[in-house]
Amino acid sequence: MMNCCGLITPQKNPVPLKSIEVELEVKDHVATVVSTLNYENKEDKPIEAVFVFPLPGEAAVCHFSATIGQTQIVAEVKEKQEARQDYDDALSSGQQAFLLEESEQSPDIFSLSVGSLPPGESASIRLEYVTELAVQADEGLRFCLPAVLNPRYTPRDSEAPSVTVTSVTSSLIPYSLSFSARLSSPRPVSKVESTCSLEPLQYLNPEQTQATVKLAAGHKFDRDVELLIYYKDAHQPTAVVEAGQATAEPGTLMGDPVVMVSLYPEFPQSVMSSIDSCGEFVFLMDRSGSMACPISSQRHEETRISSARDTLLLLLKSLPMGCYFNIYSFGDSYEHIFPKSVEYNEKTMEEAQNKIKKMDADLGGTEILPSLKHIYKQRCIPNQPRQLFIFTDGEVSNTKEVLSLVKKNAGSHRCFSFGIGEGASSALINGFAKMGGGYAQFITGVDRMQPKVMQSLGFSLQPAVKDISVTWDLPKGISVKELSPPIVTIFQGQRSLLYGQLSGQSSKKTEGCVTVKYSLVGHRTKNKLSFSLKPAEDARLTVHRLAARTLIRSLEIEDQENNERNHEQVKKKVVDVSVQSGVSSAFTSFIAVNKDQNKPIEGPMLHRNIPTPCLMSCGGFMPMMAMCKSAPMNVVCCDEALDEHQYFSSEMECYDEGMEEDQELPPVGLKCDAIFAKGIDSPVQEKPKDPFLELVSLQKASGCWLLDLALAAALGKTSEEVEKAKPAKVNNEVWATVLALIWLHGLKKDGEEEWSLLARKAVSWLHAQKDPCVAEAVIAGNALLACSVEKEALGF
Repeated sequence: MMNCCGLITPQKNPVPLKSIEVELEVKDHVATVVSTLNYENKEDKPIEAVFVFPLPGEAAVCHFSATIGQTQIVAEVKEKQEARQDYDDALSSGQQAFLLEESEQSPDIFSLSVGSLPPGESASIRLEYVTELAVQADEGLRFCLPAVLNPRYTPRDSEAPSVTVTSVTSSLIPYSLSFSARLSSPRPVSKVESTCSLEPLQYLNPEQTQATVKLAAGHKFDRDVELLIYYKDAHQPTAVVEAGQATAEPGTLMGDPVVMVSLYPEFPQSVMSSIDSCGEFVFLMDRSGSMACPISSQRHEETRISSARDTLLLLLKSLPMGCYFNIYSFGDSYEHIFPKSVEYNEKTMEEAQNKIKKMDADLGGTEILPSLKHIYKQRCIPNQPRQLFIFTDGEVSNTKEVLSLVKKNAGSHRCFSFGIGEGASSALINGFAKMGGGYAQFITGVDRMQPKVMQSLGFSLQPAVKDISVTWDLPKGISVKELSPPIVTIFQGQRSLLYGQLSGQSSKKTEGCVTVKYSLVGHRTKNKLSFSLKPAEDARLTVHRLAARTLIRSLEIEDQENNERNHEQVKKKVVDVSVQSGVSSAFTSFIAVNKDQNKPIEGPMLHRNIPTPCLMSCGGFMPMMAMCKSAPMNVVCCDEALDEHQYFSSEMECYDEGMEEDQELPPVGLKCDAIFAKGIDSPVQEKPKDPFLELVSLQKASGCWLLDLALAAALGKTSEEVEKAKPAKVNNEVWATVLALIWLHGLKKDGEEEWSLLARKAVSWLHAQKDPCVAEAVIAGNALLACSVEKEALGF
């Protein structure tokens, strides 16, 4: 008899991974992460354990070692095929071997193979990586330890090599996680927030520039471990020069000093007070099956697609008159509301609004590439800069192919991306923004999507920065080789990172300077930062590793763009940088071989896939286990509402207790996204109507509201109360618009970042009416809604 609740691997075998320990060290905006994975073989035969897991897409994996008993083996980086051959040769000769590989399709997926672990033997794997921390809308630095590897959807015509993942519900994960973080910065650490339960923040010095924090006991694998770190005066430009490796040859990346510059350009206030009223806004919505899942484990009542619909409505209402727009959605296929982008007016807005309300997660898989290709084929509208907004839960496997397309078209648009829910691919979401010159946001935990999306809309309405150039002023005898790709976009208050390799010497000046120049609304502007050239020692060579990762990523994108042209030449460059720096790449792997262990294997070696948490939970529907192969993706799922011994294939055939004990589960071909598209009922409750969104939905394209029953209901009043309170000489639409603005300012003040743009449009409409009774309307509106909003707050 098969016992569903005790099922760990497809063949019910014990899992050799026992625990994961993670230590995080954050210095200013750079993080070093050390993960230790402890394995133990409790079976009576040698095993090969395979663990497929996610890492941040921007991470530079720079150390990999294994400890067996008292023996430590440090891995070296080799060309991928050479490393695989060494691994196979080691196993066939009876040696223990360890192989760590980055996916060739997506840089945020790794597989770890622990080969020939004898019965009763334990092994400890140490994995280290460094990564930059992204600045969020509220100036917090975001660190995310992905605890989940959501099954990645692979296009039907993909020839990607197979990667197998076993996913089970978080309650069945048989290994534990411990997590601790140490923070240090030149500026005080003001607070740390998380989607997970933390122990209290502990300061290590009176200045509060050093602190520690730990994950509270009892953490379950039901979400990513996300930290938001806040410093006082976080937006300060900095520059760090790191000394090269003493054993490396001068003139090489690792042998020379490397400078990392962090700039925060500030725009003149006169520019920021004006917002562009033109532009072509293209919204691309993921409607794959997985968008029917709850947006987070803490908010089961709200699905990803429902939150995205609400957000799209808010965006639609906030667009300026005179712009152009269109809305696309994608899954196995793609749809668009209009054949091509149309002018934003009352008629087109109403048509789009009605279609948004009907959008659901019913388009199957996550094939984003065809929709992007179609969008890029559309001719740009003169004097209407294109802004592309992409909403997705980020479950695709052809990440590099998608990002290559975005980069090819970066000259015609800016791309703003939004990763919805836990497990969204950081490589994909950040890559969209980086390659498309835009900005990336992640919506997880208790985050509301609307504030983050509206901040990005504000960025898109900022005047485009043009003619960006970077110049270095260094002492005679010192030169710099830029390792970062050219800066393609600058937003107010957002960080720009630059890496440079310094060579040569100067006996006189010890200070350098970097200047970023750009054009903004016809005015030439510059931001300048001076820094000390005296290099600091860092045994981990953190800055060098990050610089190497930046260079490797640029070369890999270049390889994608060239297709077959110059492939071998670019690949050689990547391999050389990867091997020299000890940083992973798509063309290299970490390989470690225990040559002390040289006993022939007796009998066949068993293969064990380590399960990862699966977050594809939609209320009562919980996929029990997913074997995710790249083409196609295989899924076995179990519905909690059914008998625990029943299994379903893609045709929903039942496999029950009559199966033999050792019989493998049948292969199935249902893609994970398609599970939901097949129409499996979800008990997710319809959330109550939000008065704010009700009020927003009633606003007209011009910015005004109409005086009707729907408005009164949204304001929490009867139509009689609203009519009775209206001053006699006040126009109906003016009165309605004043009431809506008072409600927003008086009763929704904490959500101002969500409605500021549509309120600004409403105020502009009011000014255009030149109604002399506006002040009287404000007084009457305050009395009706029990508010005390000053007319100056409304722009009068």
